[in-house]
Amino acid sequence: MASSWLQSDQEFVRRVARWFGAAARPLPWRTSPRDPYRSLVSELMLQQTQVSRVLEKFDAFVVRFSTVRELAQADERDVLAAWSGLGYYRRARLLHAAAKAIVEEHGGRVPQELEALMSLPGLGRYTAGAIASIVFGKAAPIVDGNVARV
Repeated sequence: MASSWLQSDQEFVRRVARWFGAAARPLPWRTSPRDPYRSLVSELMLQQTQVSRVLEKFDAFVVRFSTVRELAQADERDVLAAWSGLGYYRRARLLHAAAKAIVEEHGGRVPQELEALMSLPGLGRYTAGAIASIVFGKAAPIVDGNVARV
């Protein structure tokens, strides 16, 4: 019985992955291979914000702060100005703090492990799991309202 559930789950995952491969919108943070920094920025921008709003700001933000080190070294006022229009400015401050922590504690590299990601300011279980699984291929699944609807 358990093996039939497992096979059913695996088939479901394969079908969803095939659908996503065919239907996914091209988005500037969906690079190949995935860029950990761009994914970090996009995940924080996307919290409580529509994709269309993030699309208006993402490219300019990552041009202005093209690396985690540049973001970490930036003045907070510049970060907030680049974030302008996305609202929830606390997220910008947390992203800035996360960039500083990545530089200070992880040698300027976005960490791969779920626990290390969760230790960064602004990254809870959902965001850390998204980065760990999408960018680094870790088994760190997350279930949110979108997944539940599927």
